[in-house]
Amino acid sequence: MSFPWAEHYQPKQPLMRWLDEKLPIPRLVYNAVGVGYPVPRNLNYFWNFGILAGAALGIQIITGIVLAMHYAANATVAFESVEHIMRDVNQGWLLRYAHANGASFFFIVVYIHIFRGLYYGSYKAPREMVWLLGVVIFLLMMATAFMGYVLPWGQMSFWGAQVITGFFSAIPLIGEPLRELLLGGYAPDNDALNRFFSLHYLLPFVTAAVIVLHIWALHIPGSNNPAGIDVKGPADTVPFHPYYTAKDGFGLGVFLTLYAIVMFFAPNLLGHPDNYIPANPLSTPAHIVPEWYFLPFYAILKAFTLNFLWIPAKLWGVMAMFGSILLLFFLPWIDRSPVRSTNYRPLYRWFFWALVVDVLLLGYLGQAHPSNATVLLSQLCAGYYFAHFLIILPLVSHFETPLPLPNSISESVLHGEKAESAPYGLAAA
Repeated sequence: MSFPWAEHYQPKQPLMRWLDEKLPIPRLVYNAVGVGYPVPRNLNYFWNFGILAGAALGIQIITGIVLAMHYAANATVAFESVEHIMRDVNQGWLLRYAHANGASFFFIVVYIHIFRGLYYGSYKAPREMVWLLGVVIFLLMMATAFMGYVLPWGQMSFWGAQVITGFFSAIPLIGEPLRELLLGGYAPDNDALNRFFSLHYLLPFVTAAVIVLHIWALHIPGSNNPAGIDVKGPADTVPFHPYYTAKDGFGLGVFLTLYAIVMFFAPNLLGHPDNYIPANPLSTPAHIVPEWYFLPFYAILKAFTLNFLWIPAKLWGVMAMFGSILLLFFLPWIDRSPVRSTNYRPLYRWFFWALVVDVLLLGYLGQAHPSNATVLLSQLCAGYYFAHFLIILPLVSHFETPLPLPNSISESVLHGEKAESAPYGLAAA
């Protein structure tokens, strides 16, 4: 999608015009998030979650930098340094709660962002690269969050690191050396804490760089839309500013309000009480669980309890856990349906909502105490997860009869009314 009118943009203010000639930042902003960037006129509030994810990352980076000024990455004093931040540092409790709950809210908006992409087919051509970079961002988020969860050096931090890194040892030949390299020894200790702190500090900036690529890749084909059809002409679009900057601003206000409510009135709602107990290598918690945003994948890992062929159950679980995420890389080629939006795929819509329920069930089972019933249900839910992508999606793509698509975005929005033209060939709202 090419928009030649944006290339001829010239700032009117002399200072901005001089800056644009020497370093074209005004032109870049104009083309990226201003009048020069036309977007489909039918975007709904689910398209707010991209900017919300960016805001959440900004909160994490700012609060993380300040927290790092007071945190000590030493196994002897790490727990006490967190308590020092909470009790002695000016507004330290606010910074710590903002950072801890910011991670949860970051994952909430990203999970909604992912499921929005699944529902509206945003992973399909010509936006495959946008989707692939999004999955890379998700993996970086998970690595960053896991390492950050270890830093308070409470009971759940220590034993979570012990259990999760222990699964690397299931990988033949390289597993145990890889685990020792990651931990700096045979068990989580001072070296592991230093490694995790360094990587936890670095990875958010790597994530931010990949997000820039993600947005760049998005601007080449342009945004998808709820109808899942291509832009046919100027009448199908509106300028990003002011129409969607206003809409994103409202969404950001709602997000920050909910975030503030949790942070001030229920700051430990999404945490685990055992992490307020100092790490003790000689006292294993009764029930070790990761943070809530890892629970669906943890349930898949635990679902494998029997050896099969020459592969032990532990290795099957590790492969399934990583495979459940890596599978998303191949989604643009697994789904062969020519229709993007699930609004026009009545059969697939049922399976999409079944997947949502399945993931929520996996999240519950990830923190449930092991029993015959929960293990069996975890196996069924894990089986459905893989069947959805590897069996159901290709079959539905082949046999489904989609509903008729609208001829254009403006037709679906205006229901036959005539769209007026706006400056630069864009459509007016």
